[in-house]
Amino acid sequence: MILVSSCLLGLKTRYDGGNNAQKLLLKYKDLLKFIPVCPEVEGGLSIPRLPAEIVNGDGSKVLTGQARVLDCRGRDVTTAFVKGAKITAGKLSSHNITAAILKEGSPSCGVHRIYDGTFTKHKKAGQGVTAALLQQLNLPVYSEEELTEELLAFLQSQS
Repeated sequence: MILVSSCLLGLKTRYDGGNNAQKLLLKYKDLLKFIPVCPEVEGGLSIPRLPAEIVNGDGSKVLTGQARVLDCRGRDVTTAFVKGAKITAGKLSSHNITAAILKEGSPSCGVHRIYDGTFTKHKKAGQGVTAALLQQLNLPVYSEEELTEELLAFLQSQS
């Protein structure tokens, strides 16, 4: 089974109520066993919700209490992000998850880059809260920007 950000599968779970549907994932949706997840919703946040960014760090620093997740009005939503990451991580063994494909840039799911915490649409190197936790648990984590037919075939052979 492959854990996939819900928005990448066309589900309307983005902060603004939209999605980030990826054609390649949708093409393989019936061939591969995907488990859709939105850690932010799992953590108790609504759809829609205010945009949020990690301030003074990245997901690994959020997990150690050294950084916070704030929405664009300054409300601290760190607890919901950490809760969602832990709930998502809890699915690994119960669903025999072998890899994850997550939404790049997201404060939860960003694999290589996240927004820089200034709400100016600038990105920086770093991981979202859930991506960081999954990698700490040694799960292979990929962003949708890394998707190829070859990668999906490889992931299928591993699940």
